[in-house]
Amino acid sequence: MNASKPTLAIYGIQDRINSNTPFYVHDHALTLMDKGQVIKHLTLERLSRKKHDNTLHEQIYDLLKEEGLLKKTDYDLVFVDNVVGRTFLSSCGRFRFEAPLHSALSTSPEKGRCWWLDREKEAYAINHELAHIGACLPFYGAFKNKSLLVHFDGGGSLSNFSAFSYTNNELKAIEHHWDFKYLSSLFNANALVFGIIGAKFKEQNSVPGKMMGLAAFGTYRHDIEQWLVSNNYFTDIWGSKKRFFDAAKTDFGIDVHHLNQDNAFLQDIVATMQGVFQRELMTKLQQLKEQENSDYLYYSGGSALNIVANTQLVNSGLFKDVFIPPCTEDSGLSLGAAALFEWYKHKQIQAHSPYLNNWQLNAVSCSFNEKDIEGCAQALIENKVIAICNNTGEIGPRALGNRSIVALANSKKLADKVSMTHKKREWYRPVAPIMLSKNARYFTNQASIHHLAKYMLLDFSIDKDKQKEIEGVVHIDGTSRIQTVEQRDNPYIFALLTHLDEKYGIKALINTSFNVRGEPIVHDEEGAVKSAKNMNLDGVVLNGKLELFPA
Repeated sequence: MNASKPTLAIYGIQDRINSNTPFYVHDHALTLMDKGQVIKHLTLERLSRKKHDNTLHEQIYDLLKEEGLLKKTDYDLVFVDNVVGRTFLSSCGRFRFEAPLHSALSTSPEKGRCWWLDREKEAYAINHELAHIGACLPFYGAFKNKSLLVHFDGGGSLSNFSAFSYTNNELKAIEHHWDFKYLSSLFNANALVFGIIGAKFKEQNSVPGKMMGLAAFGTYRHDIEQWLVSNNYFTDIWGSKKRFFDAAKTDFGIDVHHLNQDNAFLQDIVATMQGVFQRELMTKLQQLKEQENSDYLYYSGGSALNIVANTQLVNSGLFKDVFIPPCTEDSGLSLGAAALFEWYKHKQIQAHSPYLNNWQLNAVSCSFNEKDIEGCAQALIENKVIAICNNTGEIGPRALGNRSIVALANSKKLADKVSMTHKKREWYRPVAPIMLSKNARYFTNQASIHHLAKYMLLDFSIDKDKQKEIEGVVHIDGTSRIQTVEQRDNPYIFALLTHLDEKYGIKALINTSFNVRGEPIVHDEEGAVKSAKNMNLDGVVLNGKLELFPA
């Protein structure tokens, strides 16, 4: 470990089985940092155009060569592990890393054995759990004193739930276990949920988002929870759903023959599972807070994408503040490992915007003037659906203005067109709005908006008298997953929203990710034009300049 060297972090553990669809391992990534600043980052799927791409071991040589990282190798190497193992081995055989095996989670980088371009090289491992937590650092800076650090996902290296504390400059491991595997499995590995959603194996990584959208249509019921628990949540009905249908008939008198999303009983089942997740998470976090006397929470892992749970956590006031990164799922692992390693070296990390996907995009520059902003505003006022591809891309699963599709938010019909016609999404999944902070306060009647709204990680109850103004982005339960924007974060979107507000009285836009279902978010201008045309959008903004397509 050398404080004068940059850090190159790699999440590229090979999956347990070879298939076109990731099984245990997904979202490979690379990150280069220096002195606490991100220099380069790649979420592999953005460049390869393969959703949740987990083939970095096949592509790493060419990727590093194209960015000049094979000529100059004077960097510290850090690898992230996975539940399936701790060895990284490239297909070409020129890169190999083996980490030591332990029965407990280390709180510091672990030195392993590495061959890099046919030479032995010093390299380190950071466990999956800690890498998730480290993903908070590039957005919030160094950990605050008296902080609880929690990872919660489908499975890390030794756990699916882990907790650490940071007090008086000491990082301490508290616990790690699989006790909450049943909770995360409700969202990503439950046979009944997959049946209700209508998901196939290849769609497993999209099931949690769909489930959360559908849960809003139902209601938590204690009797359903007891029934689900007594039947082990019907985890074993992959081959046949007959046992579930028989149990529903016998215990509730409900004659169900098919699993679908518009059945009220099935909606209540999904809502009950969501309620169980929220209650158990809150109970655990309260117990850990009291045990460690923590003031702050840093929270990451795929489960931290549960918006309703996040909102309950923030609104509870349990902690003085809650920090969640925009890349809370596995796409943030290489970033988290690099940031944590840099934090160990320098004890400081610079604050970044979420627009970190810059591999092969280092020369891009967004420039615009008032005419450009007015042109986009006019297109939107005419009910056009416009894609945006400005500067570098966001890290994480949410588009936050640089790789977004935008439209007016005042029409449910237009919102359905954006979601179902252009993006091919399900009818029950909401689209989210993007707006200025002052307008978020206007729609919610809140005196202040929590900073997690910058990353679209919370939902907000919309004032009933104002819901009509943005009916396209208000969910069935009266909430909206608001993203707020400040000028320093995204000058183009801030200018567009300000112009629409001040000149036309339009206070919000639909903001959904620039991709069709089953494809990654777009990466570069060429891909943006191709995707926008394939999705039958009306136009695309390329680094500040609007290109409208012929009708």
